[in-house]
Amino acid sequence: MSTFADRRDAGSPVDAGARGPETRAVDERQLLEELMRLAGRLGVGVRVEPFATPPAGAGGRCVLDGRPLILLDARAPLADRVDALAGALAGLDLDDVYLAPEVRARVEAARARRPRGLRERVPLAPLSTLGVGGPARHLVEARDEGTLLEALRWAARDGRPVRVLGGGSNLVVADGGVDALVLRVALRGIACREAGGAIEVTAAAGEPWDALVALTVERGWAGLECLSGIPGLVGATPIQNVGAYGQEVAETIVAVRALDRAAETIVTLAPPACGFAYRDSAFKSGQPERHVVLAVTYRLRPGGAPTVRYAELARHLGARGGAVPTLADVRAAVLAIRRGKSMVLEPGDPNGRSCGSFFLNPVVPVAEAARIAAAAGDPAMPRWPEAGGARVKLSAAWLVERAGFARGHRDGTVGLSTRHALAIVAHEGARAADVVRLARRIRDGVEARFGARLVPEPAFWGFDRLVDGLPEVSPPTR
Repeated sequence: MSTFADRRDAGSPVDAGARGPETRAVDERQLLEELMRLAGRLGVGVRVEPFATPPAGAGGRCVLDGRPLILLDARAPLADRVDALAGALAGLDLDDVYLAPEVRARVEAARARRPRGLRERVPLAPLSTLGVGGPARHLVEARDEGTLLEALRWAARDGRPVRVLGGGSNLVVADGGVDALVLRVALRGIACREAGGAIEVTAAAGEPWDALVALTVERGWAGLECLSGIPGLVGATPIQNVGAYGQEVAETIVAVRALDRAAETIVTLAPPACGFAYRDSAFKSGQPERHVVLAVTYRLRPGGAPTVRYAELARHLGARGGAVPTLADVRAAVLAIRRGKSMVLEPGDPNGRSCGSFFLNPVVPVAEAARIAAAAGDPAMPRWPEAGGARVKLSAAWLVERAGFARGHRDGTVGLSTRHALAIVAHEGARAADVVRLARRIRDGVEARFGARLVPEPAFWGFDRLVDGLPEVSPPTR
């Protein structure tokens, strides 16, 4: 099987680049020195030293003490160091800079290997709802599948890790950023067709999720109405098996179109291959790096009745009177409930900088639920039976509050939402490490009080390691 790096068209700039006839005769060491002098003229430092952990591609750009720096691995072959330095300089504006012909040829060859739209040191905090964290080493926004493939091949060729970014609503980025290619999938488009009395709606991964839900409700297609108000993009819904208020997308998904990075093919996966479970899927916990979701197809019921099986939703609708609720009524009720918990992204909401529910609702055996209720001293502890009846779902928010973390709890620059105990809010000046420390204190508190271990829901990027699902961060400095 070929690799992304092998699949190039003969005669392309990628093939003709760094070892072309124009530069082959140039002494590599002399060329390295010329490139280092160029970096110096541009005010960019270059350091050549042996790395404890060799970087992909023999080195590259970084920032040290607020100043740009290019690090090169002294152990790498000379030609690889030249390519790494040329590639790092290729990202700079060199239009008005004089370059010797052989230097320009090497830089242009490196530039030709870079995917379209590649940017460096892109801040990720503005691209996530939590609003914390450092930059991406590289970022490409893919508005078409060609750009996406090009970026993945570039990353594979240089051995760079890849992270796929959607709406950033379920993400915590480390303060030091993420040393990877962040691929922002921005594919758009919606198609609908009749299929055996149902409507199949196929939406590209970059479509805003709530806008799609609104469209289906307006057209009278049942199946997604309880998932109103959830931030993010379509591509995240099968990964998380997004669910709320009695519905989850696994009930309606009939196909996921994805790029299989291992097989280098675009595949269409049926629900069994997606491995859906409670807030989980094969995309998330099976082989999380393997697929990039391109589009999702949902099978909906034209003229169908709305789903009203969640107690809180039923109570809200019941307060309206005896009229049978419509899809629009259910969507409006869900949005109202979510707004009451600051779970709808709205400008000016002091609880808005969060990634939603930070912990999953625990699903435990019936006997374990009884033990936790006894520990809480409350036989009326909320619980919901799961399919089969052997297990029940508990309320993580209920456990958090009764472990001593009330809504509005504040710990410096971070705290809990004043409207929902599961939402960790980043206030002005907050850092990712602050968020993680509070999450760990909450989880430890719940475990100490009830003997139940909460599982975090967000993805964590750029942290050195996870310990029991949460990043390990150093204590705060005083």
